[in-house]
This record gives sequence, structure tokens and C-alpha cells, in this order.
Amino acid sequence: MTTGRFFRDYVLNNLGLKVLALLISVGLWWVVSRDPTVESIVTAPIEFLHAPENLVMTADTPFQINVAVSGPERIIRAMDQAEINAVIDLAGVKPGERTFDLGPKQIHVPRGVKVERVVPSQIHIEFNPSATRTVEVRPRVIGTFVSGYGITDVTPDPATIVIEGPANRVSAIDTAITDPVDATGVMGKATFATHAYVPDPLVRIQHPAPIHVTVTTGKSSRGAGKP
Repeated sequence: MTTGRFFRDYVLNNLGLKVLALLISVGLWWVVSRDPTVESIVTAPIEFLHAPENLVMTADTPFQINVAVSGPERIIRAMDQAEINAVIDLAGVKPGERTFDLGPKQIHVPRGVKVERVVPSQIHIEFNPSATRTVEVRPRVIGTFVSGYGITDVTPDPATIVIEGPANRVSAIDTAITDPVDATGVMGKATFATHAYVPDPLVRIQHPAPIHVTVTTGKSSRGAGKP
């Protein structure tokens, strides 16, 4: 192939489109090069891959991080914070404690954005088997009564509930406590609807439902007073 033919077939062919593409590329480069670099701090969630179904994860800190990112101002301003997240692969984890690094490699960000810092840079997670346990319901009754009367019996229905959570936390709980029931002025018998709770936020009641507390009062040698 002669030089003239090469020039005609590959250089001059569609010359207008080629020039236009070149001008667009130069224009984009010019816009990007003039766009100042800015930094922003966003709060991002930690997502877990291959989370074990039979283990409960607990940590001293929330499953989220603060990420300092930088990039062209137009990209940072248009960036959706939902596009940023940390990903930790839990494949093969076993019961016990484990520390995971949180660096730029674990952070997903939009194209053109750079991760500068991650706080915290590590997260310490404890993996415990899940467990359930049946515990007694302990009613809390408050109030004042007619002179000569006092509480003679308090009966919760149901009397027990099932709790679930990390095995080491569940084993430490013996009772579920009800919200205070105000039985002021009750003479004889009265039933109140309330709810029960456990003090550990990592343990929950398996099937939450109202607790009906029946308070019975009768004549008391102590007279009026609080139970």
C-alpha cells in the first residue's frame, strides 16, 4: 500500500468525525483539568458477604464508618452517598472474636473518587452461636391503695416468654421485666395490659405480645402503702 493511499484511506476517511472526536476529548480534558480537587467526609454502612446464618455478630461500635474521599469538585458534589460502602467477606468465619481491616481496598466508591481515610480503620467483631431460652416474667406493680388494703397476689399471663440472641448473652438473663403497672386504688382484682423487656439490647423477645398482669388486693395489717 502506497503512502498516499494509506493517508487517504485511514487519515482522511471520516476526517470530520475524527476532528470532532478530538475536539470533544480535548474539551473534556480541559474541563477536568480545571475542576478543583475537593475532599468530603461521608458516613457509610458496612456490608457483609457470606454472613453465617447460625452465628450472631456483635461489636462495640455500630456497623458503619466515616470515609474521607477526594476527587473533582463536580463529581464529589454529584456523588450519591449510597454509592459508598465498605464490604467485608465473612466466608469461613467461626465462633469467637476476629478483627477486620477497613482500608481503601474494602471501600467501594464511584469512578473518579479516591479514598483518603477510613475511621475506624478496623472493626472487632464477636461471633456467637444463636440460642433461645424460656424465662419467667416478673411484673412490676406500683401505686397506692385504700387504707387497710395491700397487694395479696400478682399474676402475669403468660408467665414465661422465650428470648433469643447470642448464647453468652442469653444465658445471663433469668427474667423478663414488665413495664410498671399502676394499680392505684384497686380493691379486689384488676387486670392490666403491659409489655415485658430484657435489659440486654442484643437479646430480644422471640414473639413480642402484651403481658396481662392481674393484681389482687385485700385487707392488710400494714394499712396503706406502696408494694
